Amino acid sequence: MANAFTGTGAMSNIVQTAYDRALEFALRAQPMFRQVADKRPVQQAMPGSSVVFSLYQDLAQQITPLNELVDPDAVAAGNPTTVSVTLNEYGNSILVSNKLDLLSFTDVTAGLVNQVAWNLIDSVDLIVQNVLAAGTQTVRLGGGTTGGLFGYGFGTTPTNPVALNTIGGAADANIANSSMNSTVARASVVQLRTNKVHPNKGSMFTAYIHPQVSYDLRRETGAAAWRDPHNYSAADNIWAGEIGAYEGAAYIETPRVQNVQSGAAYSGASAPAGASRVYNTYYTGQQALAEAVAEEFHTIRGPVVDKLTRFQPLGWYGVAGWSLYRPESLIVAQTTSTLRPTS
Repeated sequence: MANAFTGTGAMSNIVQTAYDRALEFALRAQPMFRQVADKRPVQQAMPGSSVVFSLYQDLAQQITPLNELVDPDAVAAGNPTTVSVTLNEYGNSILVSNKLDLLSFTDVTAGLVNQVAWNLIDSVDLIVQNVLAAGTQTVRLGGGTTGGLFGYGFGTTPTNPVALNTIGGAADANIANSSMNSTVARASVVQLRTNKVHPNKGSMFTAYIHPQVSYDLRRETGAAAWRDPHNYSAADNIWAGEIGAYEGAAYIETPRVQNVQSGAAYSGASAPAGASRVYNTYYTGQQALAEAVAEEFHTIRGPVVDKLTRFQPLGWYGVAGWSLYRPESLIVAQTTSTLRPTS
């Protein structure tokens, strides 16, 4: 008679799937952009639905010699300009059932609290970046990386750039196939200095750049490019794969930087004519953004108010607003990336 084996098939009722009770969270990128808002109310008069900041205008330069025997006419001081920041409520919430808490194999409430807290900073970061993306000074390359440089909003009669979230079609012919290079880096910093903007990181300005855009800047070759000086004097940046400080700006790489499809939508195996993906790179100096806060953002564990006390509210809330304070302190460089050229 053949042997009868006692294995997992015969004893299947005691062989079960095991679960790791420690859950991991999704990959997350460090929030970046609220730190740009370094202008806040100093002597706010009272609570209100908006906060108005005022800026003095300097007197016009007087270079004509005075006449010894003539009392010079007085001049009127300029009317201060104002910047208004509108405050809005922001928040989000979830309801956790008591049954889920009782029957789940892990501490699900703790995990949901973490998700709510992350949703707070994740959402606020995007709210602030949307204000940055509306900057009125934009640098673009035209006709590829060797094409001319186009600056919008630099003159006395500024032309507002196309907002990134409305990019598309023929209006963006000057962006297609224009990857980031040292010309953009230099021009952006030069314009900030021309605007008399104060640096916000020691003697450097701060630039926020997408990693796929950073790739193009770091691979650029030639005596006037990023790579040559790093080959000989700052090789650690090459080993670390980061831009570091370059041409007057300290670079921070973040995948949070906004990027959108320009031109026809991508579909199938090949890109339609005129399609490209456009990335913002933000060059910032002091007081680019103003922030007003009526109630700082915070997480909330709300009261249980249902009849059987089964639903626990978890959420976040805050009342704040942001606005461009000194538009001249922000340059928005718009380029493509060779790593993601069309979609």
